[in-house]
Amino acid sequence: MIFIVVKFPVKPEYADSWMQHVEAFTTATRAEAGNLWFEWSRSVEDPTSFTLVEAFQDDAASAHVDSDHFRAAMKTMQPLLRRTPEIVSTTIEGQAGWSEMGELTVG
Repeated sequence: MIFIVVKFPVKPEYADSWMQHVEAFTTATRAEAGNLWFEWSRSVEDPTSFTLVEAFQDDAASAHVDSDHFRAAMKTMQPLLRRTPEIVSTTIEGQAGWSEMGELTVG
């Protein structure tokens, strides 16, 4: 599984409309073959910071980056950002999705 987390530092004037700006990208990515999840969160400490947590089957990440909607999204997002986003991208061998947390169980 390819696991990716990206922090997007959005200009203050676009923070409240950020999700509308990335809606087409989000919808198209979630529909991709091999996409496991694509989830946005907004920081409770900095309302202009959005974090994207995404995962793909091992063979699907290249198609994502090569897609028309990915290229369009990069053009859409670039002028809305304060600086270059920060990313963590890694391959997790043998993992195909979320696991239950062992340290805290419910039920």
